[in-house]
Amino acid sequence: MRGRLKPAVRFNNKTVWITGASSGIGEALALAFAREGARLVLSSRRPAELERVRAACVNPETHLVVPLDLTRTETLAAALAEVERRCGAVDVLVNNGGVSQRAMAAETTTEVERALMEVNYFGQIALTKAVLPSMLARRAGHIVVVSSVMGYIGTPGRSSYAAAKHALHGYFDSLRAEVWRQGIKVTLACPGYVRTAVSANAFGADGRQHGVTDATHQRGIPPEQCARAIVNAVARGREEVAVGGPEVYAIHLKRWLPWLASRIIRRMKFVTK
Repeated sequence: MRGRLKPAVRFNNKTVWITGASSGIGEALALAFAREGARLVLSSRRPAELERVRAACVNPETHLVVPLDLTRTETLAAALAEVERRCGAVDVLVNNGGVSQRAMAAETTTEVERALMEVNYFGQIALTKAVLPSMLARRAGHIVVVSSVMGYIGTPGRSSYAAAKHALHGYFDSLRAEVWRQGIKVTLACPGYVRTAVSANAFGADGRQHGVTDATHQRGIPPEQCARAIVNAVARGREEVAVGGPEVYAIHLKRWLPWLASRIIRRMKFVTK
């Protein structure tokens, strides 16, 4: 009797750089890409947690930890130089780092709004532009952006977060149209509710952590399920993937029945605690 066929290793010897890799979706993506044969570069602001993730991956000795603060764009060139020196060219960049929001628009300080944009938008763009010249020169590469259902809709308590995600869609849709002839792919991933600490770590109106895991995220899909869907989408070269529970249908509702989506969203309640 024949044994089972082993699943294909779709990212064998590919260098995959993942930001926000120390927890949640980023950690799950690291484990998933490692199982697919990738050589990982793991980045976030928490080196000890990155080392924990690296040790949990298949072939941990082949992966590199590069601590990174996306708001300090002046450090990106040095980080990229280290990555290329130790791992070679970046084949897949996964822009996953970010922070959410739990505060009403009228109460959120301008400083917090700017901080949300720096992490969730400008940091992603800066790292992409650092990696892009090498991809263009090689006429190969894949840029992955972990956006959100919030890239299509806005709900109470998420104004600046939704704004940043909307901005990512505009930028990377445009970038895709510019670089496809050079063999570079762009995938936008739009998770709904995922069982992570994203809500607990979210910025409140004054920048302090929200400190509470929302019930919606407690009931969300496991990060491993989200990571599998994203890795599959990248392997297939898909331009976009939405993954989650029923909330992902809000994307279609917004597109085809915007008046109904508006009515539903207006009735959503938001509490700070």
